[in-house]
Amino acid sequence: MQYSIIGSSEQTRRLQQLIDSIAPADVSVLVTGESGCGKELVAQAIHDRSERRYRPFIAVNCGAIPADLLESQLFGHKKGAFTGAIADHRGKLQAADTGTLFLDEIGDMPMSMQVKLLRVLQERNVTPIGSNEVIDVDIRVVAATHRNLEEEIVAGRFRADLFYRLNVLPVQVVPLRDRRSEISELIAHFAENLKSVDKPITLAPSLSKLLQAYDWPGNVRELSNTVHRLSVLYPGQTLDLHNVDVSMLPPGALDGLAELPLAEADAETDVFAGVIESEHATQHLNAAQQFLQDPSPAAPPEVDAEFESIVMLAQGYEDFRARDQSLKSMLSDIEQDLITRALAETGGNVSRCAKLLKMQRTTLIERIKKYELRVA
Repeated sequence: MQYSIIGSSEQTRRLQQLIDSIAPADVSVLVTGESGCGKELVAQAIHDRSERRYRPFIAVNCGAIPADLLESQLFGHKKGAFTGAIADHRGKLQAADTGTLFLDEIGDMPMSMQVKLLRVLQERNVTPIGSNEVIDVDIRVVAATHRNLEEEIVAGRFRADLFYRLNVLPVQVVPLRDRRSEISELIAHFAENLKSVDKPITLAPSLSKLLQAYDWPGNVRELSNTVHRLSVLYPGQTLDLHNVDVSMLPPGALDGLAELPLAEADAETDVFAGVIESEHATQHLNAAQQFLQDPSPAAPPEVDAEFESIVMLAQGYEDFRARDQSLKSMLSDIEQDLITRALAETGGNVSRCAKLLKMQRTTLIERIKKYELRVA
């Protein structure tokens, strides 16, 4: 059976081997890992490789259902059991009978419900709300959480007896940043599945390197959403740092530009972009930017008179040399002026200002502090 868990890293291969080992054992499993790393895929893979694979797989997100509705969702209710119960309702525990019940974000389950769930796991039967009927259920429970349940037990937010009942077979899913080698595989997989034309999107080396350097705090879910977004906006295209709207990339992804060779860095993401369009002037501007990033006095960039004149004209100065300013000081003035104007135009909204200037929000905040600018 083919795995829906994509990846060829050592971590993923070990995870697949572990799933193959524990799937036949008809006992509870606790899957842990950060949000978005694929815990439900693991639960589904365990079910698909178990003896229950032709039986129901019922998923319940314990953190998404209000506490006053969760009991009804799990246990079911009889007509008239409470206000709004206009008909009998078969709960998820009964729906999962002979199959697998996946309890996602079990760490968010209220304590009152933890007690009732523990009783079901111990006695293997359920009583719907408003009924005296005891209904036997044959289920395998796979639970998942992004929380550290041992810490939750110490804090008094999770029952130790329920933890030990669920944690018979523990499975840890590592975050995407710890298996970066899979990012390109996942991008190709999602691009193929999410293509809106015959040809999927592809990434140029510069953009591919940038995304591989990003930490992906939302893990595989965030990566999938990003590829989906790009597939909708740029169907069938080869994407690089020059033809993608940077606002469509994950927040913080452009922080990796500092790690790329200067030739691969996207000029459109810099606050000085658009001042000059000629190839010759842009080469000088790149040198000036590099000097600003590394303000060591040992090796100042060589800037010719033509570039000085361009900067002078771009800012409306009549005599650049008469001002007796260094290029570094002049560019700092330009940067401060552009940021001040952008802040005024956006009403002091830092996020909108960063988008307007095509620079990272964290970089903008650093510049605001550096120049001691006021944010309304």
